[in-house]
Amino acid sequence: MSTRELLEAAADEVWRPYMCHQTFGGADAAQSIGEDALQPRVHSGDALCCGSFGELLQGQLPVGSVPRDPHFLVTMPIALFARAHFMPVAGTQSVTVYPSHKVKAKRLAENLVIALGCPGGILLLQSELPEGKGLASSSADLVATARSIACCFKRRVRTSLIEKLIAEIEPSDGVMYPGVVAYQQRTCGLLSFLGQMPPLAIVGIDEGGTVETVDYDQRRGEISASHRAEYQELLDHARIAIPRGDTATIGRIATASALLHQERVPKEHLNSMLKASEATGAPGVIVAHSGTMIGILLDRMAADFPRKLRSVLAQVSSFDKSPKIYLTMTGSR
Repeated sequence: MSTRELLEAAADEVWRPYMCHQTFGGADAAQSIGEDALQPRVHSGDALCCGSFGELLQGQLPVGSVPRDPHFLVTMPIALFARAHFMPVAGTQSVTVYPSHKVKAKRLAENLVIALGCPGGILLLQSELPEGKGLASSSADLVATARSIACCFKRRVRTSLIEKLIAEIEPSDGVMYPGVVAYQQRTCGLLSFLGQMPPLAIVGIDEGGTVETVDYDQRRGEISASHRAEYQELLDHARIAIPRGDTATIGRIATASALLHQERVPKEHLNSMLKASEATGAPGVIVAHSGTMIGILLDRMAADFPRKLRSVLAQVSSFDKSPKIYLTMTGSR
């Protein structure tokens, strides 16, 4: 993964409105973005971050194959957003957050204004992402908060600083990066930028309940060497399939990861969703590995997409009365 590839993704017209004042790599990388290239399309102090429909892939890599922690995930960015609006209040370093239960965002905001030498203030959060479902709602809140403060004070904030502050709070989904990334969620570190997800639709269902990120991360154990090798192979396939827009392989990767994870956080309707996917010729299924969501992937560019979408909705509606449709965030190039 080169810095240039990451910067080009951040400058993509799809991602540009959300990346303003956020930098990647060293100072030279920040300079190469250019002030004119990333003019915000939102009012100063307003910022957004997209969520992720679970993960395309999540597991553990072979011991010693990557630096630090072997736990990793691959993001599936979707066009649902957390929004943050920060208003400074002179003479204070504390932050008052609304809604008040967003204590993680409050903690990050207070730590960031101290790091930047800026005053505290009032933070307003609004999200299209339901909490505790595995759609990266918490990570999106935190990233939107950091971006909002950066925009408010017109300060360049390195992604590495955002990651450091998030790592002190909880594991992260990697949504601070544009496009699809392989990410070490526990240590909050980028493994590689994989490219842009092709235009997909996800017919998703919610099995109910919630999963708290920190609790889940503390409960899960280690996995076998053979499964680690499978995850490595799946990641290698993802590195090739995503830049090519190979939806068939992307679907197989997501399905394989869902099946591998079933013994850890079983999904009651996974078999039903697999049958519906196979019956309609969909590329595969995807799950929120540490959440409650399951989805069926569909290629929005396929000539028979409207027919397949209707067919999948009919199949899923036989066992879930309220399926929803999610769209991937897709780069313009």
